[in-house]
Amino acid sequence: MLIGNAPCSWGICYPTGNAYTPDEYLDQVTSAGYRGTELGPLGYLPKDADQLKAMLAKRNLTLIGATHVHTFSLIETSDKFHADMQAQGELLASLGAKHLVVMDESNVYPSGQLGMITADARQQMYADLTKAHAMLAETFSIALSFHPHIGTCVELEAQIDDLLKNTPLNLCLDTGHHAFWDQDPLAYMQRVWDRIDYMHLKNVDPNVCARVLSGEISVQESLAAGVMCPLAEGAVEIAAVMDFLRARDFQGPVVVEQDVAEDATETPLELARRNYSYIAAMSQA
Repeated sequence: MLIGNAPCSWGICYPTGNAYTPDEYLDQVTSAGYRGTELGPLGYLPKDADQLKAMLAKRNLTLIGATHVHTFSLIETSDKFHADMQAQGELLASLGAKHLVVMDESNVYPSGQLGMITADARQQMYADLTKAHAMLAETFSIALSFHPHIGTCVELEAQIDDLLKNTPLNLCLDTGHHAFWDQDPLAYMQRVWDRIDYMHLKNVDPNVCARVLSGEISVQESLAAGVMCPLAEGAVEIAAVMDFLRARDFQGPVVVEQDVAEDATETPLELARRNYSYIAAMSQA
């Protein structure tokens, strides 16, 4: 499997205002050992296909796909969603990428109301996802997948099941976000295997998760406290997940992600290297 990483592991979640330039990110993700990258927020890496193609080729990097964040809780953003899907599809297709992942935006929810979406907004989300799925497949031969994420309207298994029932999308299953609420990602992967076509590898610190479950700290506070820990250190048995993917001959993208805590003692590059070494050692065992 081609193991990739993503700009979010360097704290790059928006097109501008980042600590790393596109060249710095691409240099570092390559030096960490990865041979694939996600696009990151639309507009961070160049939108000019020829320019970006040259930047990737220089480093022998493959563009795996992209993860796009949208405010599904706000019905009035529907038109923008479809415009963004068209723009993403055009750029990804021009670079040979076959996957686009979409997720709900958590930052717009009021404190204490994370993921609380109206029934009308949820139905609009399902309709928008279904429409975009068809457009991307028919126009660009790109598969649209959905990424369940903590603090959003799709994070618990019942919510994921409902999305799978009401849309044609498959999943980008993120092991860390799934395990955050004391859910078993491997068991869920086995249950919905035929609806998974993209993987994000992430791990969670069970001690920090327990503080969230007990009400001691909020979801936002847990992220700052480093709830998303290095792959080798968390509650998810990443080795078992990788064994399962290999046994099923998984052909989709596998992307390592590492959120960086506010008090992190390692740089994003150091964390990326450590995570890559951990995964690479499994393939050599």
